[in-house]
Amino acid sequence: MPPRSTPTARQQRLGAELRRLRERSGTTVQQAAALLGVDRTRIPNIESGRLGITAERVRTLAHHYACPDAALVDLLAGMTQERDKGWWEEHRAQLPQGLLDICELEHHSVELHTAVTAHIPGLLQTEAHARAVFETADPPLPAAEVRARLALRMGRRQIFARERPPTYEAVVHEAALRMQFGGPGAARAQLEHILAESERERTTIRVIPFTAGGLPGAGQSFTYAAATMSQLDTVQLDSAHGSALLDSQEELLRYRRLLERLRGLSLSVSASRDAVRAIARDL
Repeated sequence: MPPRSTPTARQQRLGAELRRLRERSGTTVQQAAALLGVDRTRIPNIESGRLGITAERVRTLAHHYACPDAALVDLLAGMTQERDKGWWEEHRAQLPQGLLDICELEHHSVELHTAVTAHIPGLLQTEAHARAVFETADPPLPAAEVRARLALRMGRRQIFARERPPTYEAVVHEAALRMQFGGPGAARAQLEHILAESERERTTIRVIPFTAGGLPGAGQSFTYAAATMSQLDTVQLDSAHGSALLDSQEELLRYRRLLERLRGLSLSVSASRDAVRAIARDL
C-alpha cells in the first residue's frame, strides 16, 4: 500500500506516540524495522502517519520498547482499527485539512474545553452567525466554499446528539458576545441560542467580563480536547493562518494551567447566563 498523501491528525498522532515510545526506549529506526521485519524506510512513514500499522504490530513495538502503560498500548492498538471514515470526509475536496482535523478531534474527545475572545465558539454558532463570519473573510471566500464551511460547522454539532456526548465547557469573553455578526437580529438570536445550549446537562458556559481586565495568554483562542487518557489529549489553536494542533506533555500542561486561570477570571455559571441575557437586551 502506497503512503498516504494527507494523513489525518489522528493518524499522525498515533505515529507520533509510537515515535515517542521508540525514542524513550533508545531504539533506533533500524532496530524497530528489524523487529517488524520491514525495510527501515517504513518506520519513519509509520511514525509520520503516512503508512498504517496493525494492532498486532503496535503491541509488538510497545513490548520491545518496554512501555509500562498497558492502557496506553490498548488505546494505540485501538486507533489502528478505526476503519470507518467520518462524516466530515465528504468535504475533503472542498475544504482545508485543518478544518477536517477539528471535526475528527471533536469526534474522538470525551471532554472539550474552549476559550475564545473574539468569536463565538464554532460549536455554539447559529447558522446565520456562522454564515456572516464566513462572508467577512479576507480574502473573500467563493460562495461554494462558504456553503461547504457552513455545512461542516453545523455538522460538528452532531456530537451533542450522541447517546453520551462529550462534556463541553466554553469560556467566552464579553467582547465575543457583543460582536454583531449578521446585524442586531442575528446577534440576538445567537445569544438566545447560547442560553439554550447552556441548559444542556453536560454543557457549561462561562463569561469573562470586560471588568476582569487583562487576559493571560494574549487572549488567544484555543480548545483543549481531552481523550480517554490524558497522555493523548490535544490542544487546538485558532489563528489567522489556520489551525494548529499541539500534543507535547509540556504544551498540554501549559494550556491546562491557562484554562484554569481563565476560569478564575470568569463569572459563575448563573452570573454568566445573566450577563448573556443583559447583552441580548441591549440589542
